[in-house]
Amino acid sequence: MWKQEDREGGEGERGEGEQTAGERARERWVEDRRSPSKNGLTLPDEVAFVGKDVEFKGIITYSGTVRIDGSLDGEIHTDGGLLVGPDAVLKAKITAGTVVCHGNITGDIQAKNQILLRAPAVVQGSLTTPVLSMEEGVLFNGTLEMKPQAKAEVTRDVGPHVGTMTHRPPVRLAA
Repeated sequence: MWKQEDREGGEGERGEGEQTAGERARERWVEDRRSPSKNGLTLPDEVAFVGKDVEFKGIITYSGTVRIDGSLDGEIHTDGGLLVGPDAVLKAKITAGTVVCHGNITGDIQAKNQILLRAPAVVQGSLTTPVLSMEEGVLFNGTLEMKPQAKAEVTRDVGPHVGTMTHRPPVRLAA
């Protein structure tokens, strides 16, 4: 049988240990921020925070990590991290080291290290990254290009008497 608080959206008293979907999403957001990812990458502390009711238009360039819970229309450029909260709405071209998205992004994302898409994220645009992680429940419409992370190139010259060619160019080996 239904209860009055069920009809009113569950705003009534809850049993001990029960959480709303919003509370679970907020706890998960905090935990994702604090826990290192599976490949050991941990984002530095936030240097800036764009709150839920903040609307921003323009170009943002920064170092470190920025968390956005509001609206942004423009561009983001950083070698650091970008955390997109569950309530965030971004219409932007993004170039970053690492992007963790729980919100809504429309635009192209280029990440040097990785992109993590966490439910209930909605992403529309092209992604370019060496590492992509996408949870069940994420909506992604766009293209994906995975490029390997840049590695230091080591050059080693091979002696003139090696092989059958008389004029052999130096051999380049990737580290």
